Amino acid sequence: MREYLTTALATAATVIALALPVGASEIGDDGLHKEPWFRDTFKDMREDLGEANAEGKRLLVIWEQRGCIYCKKMHEEVFSDDKIRGQIEADYFVVQMNLFGDVEVTDFDGETLPEKQMAMKWGVMFTPTMMFFPEEVPEGATAQKAAVASMPGAFGKGTTGALLTWVKNHGYESGENFQKFVADQMATQ
Repeated sequence: MREYLTTALATAATVIALALPVGASEIGDDGLHKEPWFRDTFKDMREDLGEANAEGKRLLVIWEQRGCIYCKKMHEEVFSDDKIRGQIEADYFVVQMNLFGDVEVTDFDGETLPEKQMAMKWGVMFTPTMMFFPEEVPEGATAQKAAVASMPGAFGKGTTGALLTWVKNHGYESGENFQKFVADQMATQ
């Protein structure tokens, strides 16, 4: 009987493991995908920027929403990739925002609004949207004005990895066209 129960439990565990999609991420109480590299902060953009700088990382805000099929795609197909995950963990301080959330967010200009209102202020219309910030934001600037790059929507590993590299290397400062950078990156792979 003991052998039967052990075999039955092992079989059930295997079936459950096989039923989960490859690269499945945890879903939080808010219905959003959770990654171990997401930072739990007070969502004060100046504080988050300061912490990112102290760690030698770039601030990245990712907007998502419950039930977003494109967010799921990014988590399961892109963020689960070892190379992409490694880039993010090494170079980025990532704060997740909920497009329809009520958590208070303080913008760089000092205004505090619930996430859903801040999304409107920042012009976020799609999920996922990744917003990348410079190491220094001018006094009084909003996040929408300060962002050096925004990526609305789900893109593949190549484009996402290229954007992570382009932002980290300040491609936007040199006037380097991102689309050309992506094409060059793809050609060298």
